[in-house]
Amino acid sequence: MTEHPKKKKGIEFPFLPEDFIMMVIGVVVIGFGLKGFLVPNNFFDGGVTGISLLIHELYHFNLAYVIILANIPLLIVGIYTINLKFAVKSLMCIIALSACLIFINYPIITNDKLLIAIFGGFFLGLGIGLCMRAGCAFDGMEILALYTWKKTSFTITEIIMGINAIIFTIAAFKFGIETSLYSMLTYFTATRTIDYVIEGWEAYTGVTIISSKSEEIKHKLVNEMRRGITVYKGERGFLPDSFSESYDCDIIFTIATRLEVRRLKNVIHSIDPKAFVYVSIIRETSGGIIKRKNIHH
Repeated sequence: MTEHPKKKKGIEFPFLPEDFIMMVIGVVVIGFGLKGFLVPNNFFDGGVTGISLLIHELYHFNLAYVIILANIPLLIVGIYTINLKFAVKSLMCIIALSACLIFINYPIITNDKLLIAIFGGFFLGLGIGLCMRAGCAFDGMEILALYTWKKTSFTITEIIMGINAIIFTIAAFKFGIETSLYSMLTYFTATRTIDYVIEGWEAYTGVTIISSKSEEIKHKLVNEMRRGITVYKGERGFLPDSFSESYDCDIIFTIATRLEVRRLKNVIHSIDPKAFVYVSIIRETSGGIIKRKNIHH
């Protein structure tokens, strides 16, 4: 009996080609946001980036090295909280950013504080979002929050907000309240941009519909719009002037992308202008008929 030769295991490169391109563009854009807007004007961000900028401004250490040193402890935590591959990809991303900050001579774009806060945050968020879509994390604050959340009763959002509050408070005392407030605007802009880059046009919203013409709406959604639906059995009525009166109804729930919501509402309104429609944000979906890109490889 002949033995099959054992397959040699090679070292798998942590980035797919498209992810690698996305990561490179991401770190270049982050560097542009930092050195073209924030750093020359003493502006800050939240998270580990904010801590790195704060240390840089207070002690005048090279920002490129501070970013690496500030993220390394969190990446070590990330090995145990998430996995080794994620930590390695994130470390490569951070080292690439540091190289950009050292070797690329970014131009200073503007000294207008409002433009710095908005566009500095935009480019920072755009770059971080691209890196996250490539499957790595530039800012390890979420890793720290996830680890702390497992050890305490605080939520991840509360932990991140608490750490950012400390950063912006220190900035207010050292560099003035105005700088701190503009930095909060920078953080808000960056956060919203990250959300948009990660979710993109594929961001989903949940739509709940209560209507007396539910059968027509169900037929339209499933057979013409090709949407999957879930139907709950409920009761309508219970109004202030006729509380004792109620009747059975179907409560329709479906999920649509943000581009489809307007069309969906128009279709419902054309069938029943008095239909009650409730739209809610969907943070994550899995299973069912919904397919979306997985950004964590």
